[in-house]
Amino acid sequence: MKLAKVVGRVFCARQDPAIDNKTLLLIQPLKWEDESPVGDPLVAADAVGAGAAEKVFWVASREAAVAFKDVPPVDAAIVAIIDGHQVKDFRK
Repeated sequence: MKLAKVVGRVFCARQDPAIDNKTLLLIQPLKWEDESPVGDPLVAADAVGAGAAEKVFWVASREAAVAFKDVPPVDAAIVAIIDGHQVKDFRK
């Protein structure tokens, strides 16, 4: 799983029927250590009800499709909302 921040929402006039009831969010991948951006933003189907500016776990490829019961054609999916994390000074 990877870290990202929700930075927007995507609306489609037409889409595959398998993703009709899915929320599509724009996410910015982040580094775990300092939460700086990594690469370009991408669109992910939301499986957990994430909101604006929340930090989330996301998965890609086959794992993204199986995050949903009906296996829609998606390349990325949000699978958890992060309440907090610790990377530095873990043993303290």
